[in-house]
Amino acid sequence: MSTFKNNTLLLKIFSLLSVIRGYNILVLIAAQYLAAIFIFSDTKSVKPIVFDWHLLYLVIATVCVVASGYIINNFYDKKADKINRPIKTGIDSYVKQETKLRLYFLLNFIGFGFGWLVSWRAALFFAVYIFGIWFYSHKLKKYSLIGLISATVLTILPFFVIFVHYKNFSKVIFVHAIFLFLVIMIRELIKDLENIKGAIANNYNTFPVKYGERNTKKLVILLMTLTLIPIGILYNYPAIEYMKYYFYLAAITLIFVGIYIWKSTQNNQYRLVHNILKILLLIGVFSLLFIDKSLILDKVVEVLD
Repeated sequence: MSTFKNNTLLLKIFSLLSVIRGYNILVLIAAQYLAAIFIFSDTKSVKPIVFDWHLLYLVIATVCVVASGYIINNFYDKKADKINRPIKTGIDSYVKQETKLRLYFLLNFIGFGFGWLVSWRAALFFAVYIFGIWFYSHKLKKYSLIGLISATVLTILPFFVIFVHYKNFSKVIFVHAIFLFLVIMIRELIKDLENIKGAIANNYNTFPVKYGERNTKKLVILLMTLTLIPIGILYNYPAIEYMKYYFYLAAITLIFVGIYIWKSTQNNQYRLVHNILKILLLIGVFSLLFIDKSLILDKVVEVLD
């Protein structure tokens, strides 16, 4: 009996981690801290950043709000996920919907609370962020263009809060943000192609549903072409140092993805491309380690002078 209870508990924990996408949460924590250390902060020392309690509170608040966002998204997408991700849906079902919703409200409360520990402005940001995620899951994701843009913006906002915290206005940050925005939008479009059957079943008027797969692929290729502009700018920026090899990889990968996606017709092909882009973004997170922060700080000093 004890073994059975332990197995049931493990299944529920695994199910909950699946619902809140524990892997994505860990990557988000790493991305926020690495961005703070190597891009946003105005100090060359790591210690003040690691022991910056306000940064820690912002990261905890972000993690709680994003995790709750996955829960509410899971709640609204239950019907579509049964078609798009039947195995994941089965795993997620080990935790009752009532438990998920209670956790959703608890995580949002904790996230807002940690935001308040930083400032009332941070608390307001997270309150708006919580509402934005709910409104996207409930309404906006049903519409083609506004759903695509809002999904991309909501994905980038966790980095915006760190940017505001450190107030670093370096050119490389804005160009990198444009690159990130375009790649995430491409990923969202491919995810919509991958989930088109579930979107139709759930009456979601996503971009592929409204404009067709061919036009969606055309937009993907256009966005991939546009990514070459920030890549070119960043490659010639001295501060990126060895991260330039990541942008080599990104350019080659995006060209391959553009060619492959145009020929793709099956769901598993779209899933492959989606996973390739997730890996590309993950590599980009850890490539921040290769940025020469001293050159960024020198540029900031020049702007302030």
